[in-house]
Amino acid sequence: MTLTQPDISFVLNKVCQFLHAPTTIHWAAVKRILRYLKHTLEIGLKICKSSSLLVSAFLDADWVGDQDDGQSTGGFAMFLGSNLISWSARKQSTVSRSSMESEYKAVANATAEVMWTQTLLYELGIKAPRKAKLWCDNIGAKYLSANPVFHARTST
Repeated sequence: MTLTQPDISFVLNKVCQFLHAPTTIHWAAVKRILRYLKHTLEIGLKICKSSSLLVSAFLDADWVGDQDDGQSTGGFAMFLGSNLISWSARKQSTVSRSSMESEYKAVANATAEVMWTQTLLYELGIKAPRKAKLWCDNIGAKYLSANPVFHARTST
C-alpha cells in the first residue's frame, strides 16, 4: 500500500517499530490508519508523460526527531521529469550532533540514490541529462556538500 500511497509510509513505519510488543495505543493507531485508507481509496500516484528526463530530488531531515533514541530521520522524494519515481524516509544510522549534520547525511543518501538512478537510465539507453538537481533547505549542508575543505571540521 505504501507504494501507491506514500503519505502513510511514516506512520506505518512508526507503528511497525512496536510489532514485538504492541499496546492499546498502537492498535488504536492501526485502526486509525485503516479508517484513513478506507476513505482515500481513490487517492494515489499518477504517472504522466513528461517532456523532461531531468532527475531531481527534494530532501529533508529532522534533528533528533525521535526522543526515544536521539536519532534523526532523513528522507527524499526523487522525480524523473514531473513523475515521482522513488522516495525514502528512514532513521539515520548514527546520532547527529547538529541539524546541519543530519541534513548532510540526507543529502548523501539522496545523492547515492540519484546516481544509481542515472546509472540505471544510462544502462537502459535512456538519454537523461547528466546533471541532476538536489533541493535541500539547509544552507550549511549545501556549503558542506560544495566545499570538501569543511569536512574535517565536522568530525572529531
